[in-house]
Amino acid sequence: MKLEQWLDEWINRYVRHRVKRHTLISYTAICRNHILPALGQLELEELDARRLQAFVLEQLERGNLHTGGGLSSSTVNGIISVLRLALREAVALGLTGQECTDRIRLPRQCEREAMALERREQQALERFCLRASRPNYIGVVLCLYTGIRLGELLALTWEDIDLTARMLHINKTVYTVTGGGREEWVVDTPKTRTSRRSIPLSSPLCTLLLERHRRSGSPYLIATRSGGMVSPRSYQRTFASILRRAALPPRNFHILRHTFATRALEAGMDVRTLCEILGHRNPTVTLGRYSHSMLQHKSEMMQRVGELLVNQSTVPK
Repeated sequence: MKLEQWLDEWINRYVRHRVKRHTLISYTAICRNHILPALGQLELEELDARRLQAFVLEQLERGNLHTGGGLSSSTVNGIISVLRLALREAVALGLTGQECTDRIRLPRQCEREAMALERREQQALERFCLRASRPNYIGVVLCLYTGIRLGELLALTWEDIDLTARMLHINKTVYTVTGGGREEWVVDTPKTRTSRRSIPLSSPLCTLLLERHRRSGSPYLIATRSGGMVSPRSYQRTFASILRRAALPPRNFHILRHTFATRALEAGMDVRTLCEILGHRNPTVTLGRYSHSMLQHKSEMMQRVGELLVNQSTVPK
């Protein structure tokens, strides 16, 4: 059987009803755009380690469909992960006797540096959002002090916010899928099991949310003028506008999550607690992603240690 035939069968019979919709769309796009053009006409038995290694190098050097240049190591690793899943299923069904993806050399994947807002930038952003007469701007402040993701924010309803118990419950998310030349929003359960979580709220944050709730005519915390759900793309445009009007440089919305994590570590929050609040799989992920973004805090701590030297030098001999 050719790989092209198997991938079509694998997607439709073994993947479609087992994964979330955005995962299905991602797998289908990877197969269509990268795997099939290079390997689709090969028989399953022809997919040996040498051919797959050549495929990896080709993607690293000229796999970008838009620029003609190379793909990032993380993207190439993602492509191979999809191919590995498909080939392992083929082996399990007896369609081929080999699956060689474990014998190829994959590019090293570096952890992306999580950039956070500087404290002065965060303060300027908060002041602008709190002083503006735009009710949806509270979403920026909420993300700065809970670390929730954009999709989790936009899916929040007032039923998810217990102001009496001071608790925020994350049990759904919204994301955009593209198909047939159009976009649509899908509300689904969070991306992983650990992403479903409850986050304690501080008293100042509860006060802000209570005031917002009193004026809200929508079931959603962040709502359109007609009371409906705001799309991710629309709120990203809102965030870009906020940054411009607050005289801050352009940033990705995810920087709010990074900023929360960084401030939490600086304030002394232990890594396991932060891991649970962020919805990470384990504390190692949390520590590896955010510990290096605390340069300002590290400098202050080193200054304190360094001051001991000054104190020692004043001791008379």
